Amino acid sequence: MIKRNDLIKIKEQTLPKMSLRKKELENVYSIYNKQVLICGDTGCRSSKSNIIEKEFREELRNKGLEKVISIVRVGCFGLCAAGPIAVVHPGGKFYASLKIGDAKRIIEEDLIGNKTVKDLIYEEAISEDIMKSIYEVSYYKKQLKIAHKNCGYIDPSSIEEYIAADGYFALDKVISEMTPEEVTKEIIDSGLRGRGGGGFPTGFKWELTRKSLSDKKYVICNADEGDPGAFMDRSILEGDPHSVLEAMAIAGYAIGADEGFIYIRAEYPSAVDRLNKSIDEAEKMGVLGKNIFGTDFSFNIKLKLGAGAFVCGEETALMNSIEGKRGEPNPKPPYPAESGLYGKPTLINNVETYANITRIILDGSKWFSSIGTEKSKGTKVFTLGGEINRPGIIEVPMGITLREIIYEIGGGIPGGKQFKAVQTGGPSGGCITAEDLDTPIDYDSLIEKGSMMGSGGMIVMSEDSCMVDIAKFYLEFTLEESCGKCTPCRIGNKRLQEILVKITEGKAEEKDLGDLENLAEIIKDTSLCALGQSAPNPVLSTLSRFRKEYEDHVLNKHCPAKVCNSLINYSIIDSCIGCTKCAKLCPTHCISGKVREVHVIDNSKCIKCGACYNGCPVNAIIKE
Repeated sequence: MIKRNDLIKIKEQTLPKMSLRKKELENVYSIYNKQVLICGDTGCRSSKSNIIEKEFREELRNKGLEKVISIVRVGCFGLCAAGPIAVVHPGGKFYASLKIGDAKRIIEEDLIGNKTVKDLIYEEAISEDIMKSIYEVSYYKKQLKIAHKNCGYIDPSSIEEYIAADGYFALDKVISEMTPEEVTKEIIDSGLRGRGGGGFPTGFKWELTRKSLSDKKYVICNADEGDPGAFMDRSILEGDPHSVLEAMAIAGYAIGADEGFIYIRAEYPSAVDRLNKSIDEAEKMGVLGKNIFGTDFSFNIKLKLGAGAFVCGEETALMNSIEGKRGEPNPKPPYPAESGLYGKPTLINNVETYANITRIILDGSKWFSSIGTEKSKGTKVFTLGGEINRPGIIEVPMGITLREIIYEIGGGIPGGKQFKAVQTGGPSGGCITAEDLDTPIDYDSLIEKGSMMGSGGMIVMSEDSCMVDIAKFYLEFTLEESCGKCTPCRIGNKRLQEILVKITEGKAEEKDLGDLENLAEIIKDTSLCALGQSAPNPVLSTLSRFRKEYEDHVLNKHCPAKVCNSLINYSIIDSCIGCTKCAKLCPTHCISGKVREVHVIDNSKCIKCGACYNGCPVNAIIKE
């Protein structure tokens, strides 16, 4: 049976394998001369990082260097725009956007020849007189890693490396030194709020579940990450799975549960595989299962695969799904803390919430609550996407402004275009405009601006985005994902979608704007669960902030952003060279003209497909 001394011994034995990776460990003896960390996250693997990793390993093996230079597959570094990424230590050289064949160059020129391969270094990390490490570039400067503390640092397939990064010491501490009441109080004092969307105080949820009397209780991790463009939880589960397992065990000890479930969507096969292997590792090590650390506390974790239903991210629908029932929400009360899974008191938190727990236990609630704002403590993980120069995953202190995120971390809008809005909170959130770019990121400030934190999706939009079309996109998503149990969500959102389609097709009348707003408010007030209640948010948010854009669509039959096809006309200007390419591309043969003469579009036949616009070599076709 594993004891604290065993954890210390494993940590001491493993640190020499990791000592090149962080400056704090540089004085620790290293068994390697150099080390290469390669991103093994799904995003980088989609760009063939797994093949590049294989090239590194084979080339080092062929040269007999695998014992002095090690290759480590780590989790997400965050800067997805630069993937695949390889970081060389010591020093943290930042090789980015790698391609098949680059591994051989890095080995021969850098790892053996001690000469930086400058054309493969991330552009901001190199200059004539200084080489920046990966963490010194502007994308990382304002970030603070707590939930993502081990992503991009440890080998997630190695429980020994997790232990060397202080893994399972928090679990040992709570079992051997703290009562369940003390653990719960520590989480309350930290000010941690749920990172899954609602922002309910985590410690109070633990306390309510702890105080519920029952012969059986459950701990659930909600890993059903379904927002469009969101992959924060996936990156944690792939890059640091033991942090979630350890936190769930701590929660089990705190509330009096001996069993936990991780509800994860089957569309995350790599995360599922990593979790299964990590649970096996933890059970063999004795940090999960029976009599953990030789005590009478036991805790087991099982996976439950979801079938991709967005509504199962709602906690009561999730529990119904685990029980084998249809994934539909139930009315509240009772709340899960009183009667949840199988009618027993149940604690539900999402992946990111659990990923904060071990640091709070080890470093203290006072430390955690010193980060962030008065009512929003700690950090928040976001997926930064849309029209942004540096898309990826970021973790920032609460209170940072949207301007800092979009321009200093994200690098601004591509092509020098104007910022128009940012959608926070996914389909349940709302948009924030340029006038509110200095809004601090915290739960209450975003709600005041008509949006919400949500799980952490952040989609940036430029002047080229049509806000009516954006509202229609999000509403179509929630309409598709509605379980259909309650009438306001099932029928009301369908009527909303029909009005938005009329607007984007130029068929709406002025009264439709009033109907749109009134119906959205009714759905928000009367739907059964949070999915239905928040579904109209993108409509209400864009109506409030971009009403003139709606009015242009309705009254003038004009889409200012030139996105809505039915409201666009294409025309050919005098700079046309008469190359005939547009006529050849047109599927309806509505373009006519002689060679070397200006061509003409018959708009009565044009289907607005944009083939001519995209294919013109001299940009002589314009949208009007």
